[in-house]
Amino acid sequence: MRFKNREYAGKKLADELTEYANRNDVIILALPRGGVPVAYEVAKKLEVPMDVFLVRKLGVPGQEELAMGAIASGGVEVLNKDIVQSLGISRNTIDEVAEKEYKELERRERSYRGDRPKPGIEGKHVILIDDGLATGASMRSAVKAVRSWNPAEVIVAVPTSAPDTCELFEYEADRIICLSTPEPFYGVGAWYEDFSQTTDEEVSDLLEKAENLIKGQG
Repeated sequence: MRFKNREYAGKKLADELTEYANRNDVIILALPRGGVPVAYEVAKKLEVPMDVFLVRKLGVPGQEELAMGAIASGGVEVLNKDIVQSLGISRNTIDEVAEKEYKELERRERSYRGDRPKPGIEGKHVILIDDGLATGASMRSAVKAVRSWNPAEVIVAVPTSAPDTCELFEYEADRIICLSTPEPFYGVGAWYEDFSQTTDEEVSDLLEKAENLIKGQG
């Protein structure tokens, strides 16, 4: 299945999450930047709050697209042990990359959230949304971080995923929804007709729209 764009994918994903609609114990957390347009369409249809959850991939030096792990808000780190061991990556190298990515994570946190407080997660049904899963490193980091705040349930929901990665989250999350698991996978962008980059400005704009939707209901 190929999706026209992230907005269309979000509308399709919302159809699989209708049991969470109009509930005050549900919150959607989007992984920026690509997950935000998808999550906004879900939040709009379900009429539930939405926020961002910051995660940064730890790229292998010189092969930045290859993830050796990921970090998330709250200082959570998840490493891909197979990559780290097979390439002989030292702890010092990991720490150097992580320090750089934490600075970017904090910058985006300030940029996207402004003076809004971080969302309450304890006791909530948390729906984590991205535009797709390749290795799943970033989402694994997000799940681990969210679990540390005692949610009632962690749901991972994406339009497309590598088949083995989707299967992995059957053990990582309480529930996993992958609309499409094509084989061979190639990459997330292969399954979108329009996979243009989401900008920081678009993220901030969609977060503001999501907040206004909830205010309008109240």
